[in-house]
Amino acid sequence: MSASGPANYEYVVARIRHRRAGLFGDDEYRKLLRMGTGEIARFMEDSTYKDAVDSLASRHRGMDLVEYALNEGLAAEFDALLSWSEGRLYDQLAKYLRKFDAWNVKTVFRGLYSHADTDAVRADLVDAGEFDAAFLDELLSADSVETVVDALSGTIFDTYLEPAFADYEDEDSLVPLENAVDRAYYENLNPSQPATAAQDSPEALYAEFLTAEIDFRNARNALRLARSGVSVDPAAYFIEGGTLFEASEMTTLVERQSDLVSRIQDSTYGDELSTALTALEESDSLIGFEHALDRALLSYSDHLSYVYPTSVCPVLAYVLAKEREVDNIRAIARGREAGMSEDEIQAELVML
Repeated sequence: MSASGPANYEYVVARIRHRRAGLFGDDEYRKLLRMGTGEIARFMEDSTYKDAVDSLASRHRGMDLVEYALNEGLAAEFDALLSWSEGRLYDQLAKYLRKFDAWNVKTVFRGLYSHADTDAVRADLVDAGEFDAAFLDELLSADSVETVVDALSGTIFDTYLEPAFADYEDEDSLVPLENAVDRAYYENLNPSQPATAAQDSPEALYAEFLTAEIDFRNARNALRLARSGVSVDPAAYFIEGGTLFEASEMTTLVERQSDLVSRIQDSTYGDELSTALTALEESDSLIGFEHALDRALLSYSDHLSYVYPTSVCPVLAYVLAKEREVDNIRAIARGREAGMSEDEIQAELVML
């Protein structure tokens, strides 16, 4: 592991190619849909999650074992990715994996807001970002949202959370804080590329990948606001770094969903999202569209990986695919635990 010297894209891409082939597919998900949580844990023991399941089985059972094993397996996988990476690739990947710091901060906020049991909150944390276990324990031990905000002083979230906390107190809603966390993460990824960068340069490819993710996040936020009917400033929910539209356009596009849909249809992502946009116009629910956004981002990342096979793109695409696998397995286990039907659970899954 080294943050200096040349990037070793070829070596890391060769290693993840095998890992990517081992991800769960539709056949595995269909099998899991027919299992209880204990059976799901045993099924995971015959996969890449074996070490995590084995190490946790003496302390946890059923749903708890599945939750902890998924998160421990995910963290171990990304620790391995970082250990293989060198130079610019290490820097790019380390910044990208801060998404789990953002996830953990939002999870702690939600736990405090809903007065959830600390162990339940801990089960949802993923130790795959820059925050170490000691700092995550500090956040978990906080007795208030304000204490967490104070603890995050000096991190990338600091300056974003300070104004958002005032809105949280005024509105008694976590939305301003969660949005501030997302904006801090994405805007600190520095997706803009130097004007002199070649189209297939490491800087340009990293920028293209992140720009797409930011565009998809802005589209999701805009459509949520358009459907919510709440009285908020849409520009406050805009994440800098995308190309789909500007912050100054958010208010108009949120107020007129048809214009927003047309903008997406006419964009670079129009083909990827055409089916999803049609479903959105015909449905009162955003769930299907949001799942389609996730599928489209996975598909777009795979496209970049195919066009630029020796670059950061296959590495980040693998991170997305692995994250999606964990989300799918968790959704199945939670659905089975809650007594949902197979069709109901399958509607919660994101598959290509």
